[in-house]
Amino acid sequence: VECAMFSMGFMAVVPAHLMRSVGGGYDNESVAVTAMTLTFFLWIRSLRNNEQYSWMFGLLAGVAYFYMVAAWGGYIFVLNLIGAHAAFLVLLGRFSTKVYLAYTLFYVVGTALAIQVPVVGWSPLKSLEQLPACAVFLGYQILQYCEIQRKKNKLSRKEAWKLRVQVSLAALVAVTVLVVLVTPQSYFGPISSRVRGLFVPHTKTGNPLVDSVAEHQAASNQAYWQYLNILCFLAPMGFLIVLFRFGDAACFLFVYALFAYFFSHKMVRLVLLTAPIASSLGGIAVGRIVAWSVSVLLGENSEDEEKKDSKKVNGTSEKLKSDGKSKSDGKKKKDKKSSSSNAGGLSGITAIHDGFVEASRSTEGKIVKAIAAVIMLGSLYMQATSFKTYSWKISASLSNPSIILKGQTREGNIIKVDDYREAYWWLRDNTPADARIMAWWDYGYQITGIANRTTIADGNTWNHEHIALLGKALTGSVEEGYQIARHLADYVLIWGGGGGDDLAKSPHLARIANSVYRDHCPGDVTCRAFGFVDRKGTPSAMMERSFLYNLHSHKLKPGVMVDPAKFEPVYRSKYGKVRIYKILGVSQQSKKWVKENRQCDAGGWFCPGKYPPGLKQILDTKKDFAQLEDFNRGDSDEEYQKEYFENLNNPALAKKRAAIKREESGVDESVTKKLDQPVKAKILSDEEKIEIYSTWEDTDDTTLMWKIVNGNAVDDLERWLQADPGAAWLRSGDGRGPMWWAFESKNQDIVTILMKVGVPHSDKDKNGQTPVDLLKE
Repeated sequence: VECAMFSMGFMAVVPAHLMRSVGGGYDNESVAVTAMTLTFFLWIRSLRNNEQYSWMFGLLAGVAYFYMVAAWGGYIFVLNLIGAHAAFLVLLGRFSTKVYLAYTLFYVVGTALAIQVPVVGWSPLKSLEQLPACAVFLGYQILQYCEIQRKKNKLSRKEAWKLRVQVSLAALVAVTVLVVLVTPQSYFGPISSRVRGLFVPHTKTGNPLVDSVAEHQAASNQAYWQYLNILCFLAPMGFLIVLFRFGDAACFLFVYALFAYFFSHKMVRLVLLTAPIASSLGGIAVGRIVAWSVSVLLGENSEDEEKKDSKKVNGTSEKLKSDGKSKSDGKKKKDKKSSSSNAGGLSGITAIHDGFVEASRSTEGKIVKAIAAVIMLGSLYMQATSFKTYSWKISASLSNPSIILKGQTREGNIIKVDDYREAYWWLRDNTPADARIMAWWDYGYQITGIANRTTIADGNTWNHEHIALLGKALTGSVEEGYQIARHLADYVLIWGGGGGDDLAKSPHLARIANSVYRDHCPGDVTCRAFGFVDRKGTPSAMMERSFLYNLHSHKLKPGVMVDPAKFEPVYRSKYGKVRIYKILGVSQQSKKWVKENRQCDAGGWFCPGKYPPGLKQILDTKKDFAQLEDFNRGDSDEEYQKEYFENLNNPALAKKRAAIKREESGVDESVTKKLDQPVKAKILSDEEKIEIYSTWEDTDDTTLMWKIVNGNAVDDLERWLQADPGAAWLRSGDGRGPMWWAFESKNQDIVTILMKVGVPHSDKDKNGQTPVDLLKE
């Protein structure tokens, strides 16, 4: 009971759960965590040994699994985890009719309901990601059939094993024949790029769309501490305790812990999956410690031991009386056996254990145990107070709406930046109900939900080719982007204002576009020719010609103006975070055609739609993206994948290729040479330092600075500060900068460098901590 109480307490406040459970969260995971934990609870409940019909909970677990399938694509993790646990029970020799019924009901009911979800369909029986659980189901049927035959025909152990081997081989042959027959028909679906990325040694998947998402990168130690805090220490303690009480349920916690750590380590987003298991294991550890400490302080532990000893003595005396003569007759034999036993390797350990037990029963031993109990309870109280305070602060930051930000003016005043929501409201109130909005896919669902307008891409990544077309429109030339946009949309919404705006993301957009439209960046799979050529924000020739750059920098950069015959600026937010343009010359013919040729499944749940004929010329140049695992395609894309990974693993080579492309596209060679020359350091004014230091935002620069400081790359830092002394004053969204990170990593050399340029070490971050406070931790 005490373990359950502490587990619930941890789960209620641990940041790994809070990040998807705070009020107002609209991600699928906000619902899915509840569905996942309910499924796991019912599965464990179905394995109880002391109840005749506990396996019926396996049926309910199947229903809860259906809830999970309807909520989130992470249902694949739930399915395979339960399948792996069922298989592990077989390896441990714990297969029984109860376990068979529980898993069979779970799989049959869960799968039958899952295929009713339109987006899932028959994938549970076709996708390689979900077939392992199906294989376990078939294995269970074989084992149960053999078990029935063993009991029916009263087979010996050897005969039973022979039967299992024979039936398994027959089943294997049948499955092999079936696979050979259906594989040429493209029956089996490939492993997705996201799942593949969890098993490859590098952090990239080969799919630029998946690789562009920050949450798909590997988790760091800092990420675990940020989202789990003290559970990073308590959960391993609970894990060890579980190993000493290894029942069916404890076995599930063991398997879950291994799976959760492996997958969360590969993808930081999946730290979410560690919340339930870390809370459970942490609750077990704290529950056991508290229970033992309280029993010691109340004297219950000593009384229980005395009762056990009394029963043991009484039982021994009764046994001695009943044995009587037989003990006397076998005295020599027993003495010999006793001496042999004492010579064994465990006798010493037993003696040490008995010595500790005897010592703990003495007055001094009881005092020592009481002191230890008080220290442990006091330590837990202090840690719990710290954890509560930390979780409370994290909850405040997680509870803030993601589209309403806090900012700071040059005068130091705190302001509310509500540009995004106000822009969506403007769309809602000032555009026709059937208006179509072109914007990058990241925030398409915000446009749909808040502006109530149709968006070209709504935040999902199911259709790689469609998002690539959107990327081609945004990062292609103005004319090319316009010709695509006029057939698909009525308005274009651009995120600006610096930080993580559309221009900062645009190299990813170009890379995604090139994965499908190979003429977008010819011979340059990672589109290094598209981007900034220096830290001053100078665009490359390709970026400067792009649709996105011109709309983003309209009248903000010298000489940048949109064509008034193609675009009309209709809205600019208060702080310049959002700009909206009306597309002039929209093809009404294409708009009408799309509306009339819309296709939906039964009930209108899923409407894929079709492209208008006006885009045929552009669409004819595309090559559907073939990920590494898609063996159903007749053609492969090995050359693309090879060069993609080469460029990611060898940025110098990629940069050289991009320079050649710039030269071919008309960039003056003298410009390229100038960029490679050392930059003369400039002196920052106090006003410039204050402006940089008072701007708190997560950017590529702050990420790079964090890596340099934590990696103790002193030379790289010095070169950077020589070229751009303002980098020393950078601060991320949580208010921390290089000085905080240097103290946190105990890097004295970098602290010295930063102090020399005047960076203070007594200012506070978002949570009120100074760099020195991190050193004390």
